[in-house]
Amino acid sequence: MTTAQVDVVEVEVEVPAGGLINYDIRRLCSALGVLDPACLAVETDGLTRALITVYKEPPLADMPYAVGENLVMDALGFITIGRYHDGRPAKIRLYEPGSGAQRSALFGTTGAGKSRSLQLRLAAEKRSAIVSWLADLKGGQSVPEARGQVDWHVTTQEGAILMLLAAVEVIEERTRRYAAMGRSSFVLNDPDPLLIVHVDEANRLLEKGAPYRDLASYLVKEVGRTGRSVGVGEDLAAQAGHVDELGGSDTLRAMLKEGEVTLLRWSSSMMASLVSDGLLPPGTQLAGIPKRQGPPQLRSRFDPELPEMAPTSTAGTAYLLGSDRPTAVMRHFQVGSKGVVDGLDPLILALYGPGEPAQLETSSHPAAGEAYAARPEIPAHLIAQLKGENTPTETGDGPAAGRLGIPTGAPPAAPQAVMLTTAARVLRALEGGPLAKKDVVAAVNGDGGAVVSAGGIANALNALKAQGQVASPERGVYQLAD
Repeated sequence: MTTAQVDVVEVEVEVPAGGLINYDIRRLCSALGVLDPACLAVETDGLTRALITVYKEPPLADMPYAVGENLVMDALGFITIGRYHDGRPAKIRLYEPGSGAQRSALFGTTGAGKSRSLQLRLAAEKRSAIVSWLADLKGGQSVPEARGQVDWHVTTQEGAILMLLAAVEVIEERTRRYAAMGRSSFVLNDPDPLLIVHVDEANRLLEKGAPYRDLASYLVKEVGRTGRSVGVGEDLAAQAGHVDELGGSDTLRAMLKEGEVTLLRWSSSMMASLVSDGLLPPGTQLAGIPKRQGPPQLRSRFDPELPEMAPTSTAGTAYLLGSDRPTAVMRHFQVGSKGVVDGLDPLILALYGPGEPAQLETSSHPAAGEAYAARPEIPAHLIAQLKGENTPTETGDGPAAGRLGIPTGAPPAAPQAVMLTTAARVLRALEGGPLAKKDVVAAVNGDGGAVVSAGGIANALNALKAQGQVASPERGVYQLAD
C-alpha cells in the first residue's frame, strides 16, 4: 500500500545506541514521495528517536475560527491558540503558578500572521481578566481593534518608553509590597492581576538608529529580569531575531528566548537559525513555511493554459519553540474576516467580547505615574522631556514614569540615565561586576542623572538585596545576584 492510498502514515524511527538522529527535510520528502512539504511532519527527542508523519493532504490547510469563550486561561496559565498538525491543541503559557509571569517573543516576516496572532492573544488576555498594555509601533495600524480593549494603548516610540518606564515602577512598587507581606512569588489575583506589556513591531524601538534604542533595551531587560516574580510579563513581536534588531544586546535576545518563543514564517534561513538556536535539539531541522500553500508548479510551454487561482496563504503557521513540541508545526486559529474590511473588523471586536478590559490595581496607580493616569493621551511635556528638550521638571526620587527626573539643562543626548529610578541606576552600575558601596555611589552619581545621596543609594542597595536582585559576597561589596 502506498502513502497515496491512506490519509495518514506514521513512522517511528530509532537509531542504534551511540548514534544521533540527523535528517534532511528535502531528502525525506524525496524518499517518501512527498511532493508538498506541508504534508510531512518530523518530531524528534533530540537523541535517538523520531516520529515521521505523512499526510495525504496538508493537515493545517483549514483552521477553525477562534472562539472567544475558549480562550480563557486555564489553571496552569496556558491559553489555547491553535492546533498542531495532529489536531492536538497548541498552547502558550502566560503565567506559571508558584513562579509568575512569562516572557514571550513572536517572530515572523511581513504577512506571516503576527498581527492576527497578537489579536488572538490580546483577546485571550481580556477574557482572562489579565491587564494588557500595548505599544502598537505601526502607528496603531497593526492591531487597530485593540484600542479600547486593553488597559493602556500607545502608538508611538515615546509612548512605548513611557509605558516601559511605568512597568518598571509598578514592578518596584509590587516588590516592596510583596516583601512587606513576606511573599517571594506572585499569586494570581491575590491581591494583584497579571500584567503583560506588549510591544508590537519592537524592532522599530530597538533597531540601530532608533531614537531611544539604549533606554528601550535597558527597560525591556529590566522588565524581563525583575517582573516575573511580581506578575509583570512582557511580549515582543518583531520581524527578525538578529541582535541588531534587538537593541544590540545578546543578553536581551537570550533572555527573551528563555520564555515562550513563537516562530512564524521566516524570511531567511539565518533568521530561523538565530531564533531557534539553543531551543532545538542538535541536528534538528524545521520544515520551511512557504508563503503559499501547495508545492511549486512546473508548467511546460506545451501544457494547456489553466485558469488562474487565488493563492492560499499560510499565515498563522508557526513553531512554538518554547513548548514541549518545538519541532511540531502548528497553526493559529483563524482570526477576523478573510476579506478586506472597511474599518474595524466586527469579527475581531466580537472575539474580545463585551465589557471593559481589566485595569491595573489602584495601589499601583501612583507608581505608574502621570503618563498612565492621562491615558490614552500622553502629556506633551513628558514627550518633550523624552526628546531631550530642556523642560524644567521636578527632581528627586519620585516615580520615574510621572516625573522622568530630567533636570533643567539636561543634554538632549543623555536623557536615558536620568529617567531611571535610583534602584534601576544602582543595578546598571553593578552590571560591570562587584563594587564597593563608595564606588556604587560614584557610579550612580556619574551616570548623568540627578545626584543621589549616599544614604539614598544605601537604602536602594538594602531594598534590592532584600528582593534578591543584589548580593553582598563580602561586607561593603555588592554585585548582581545570580
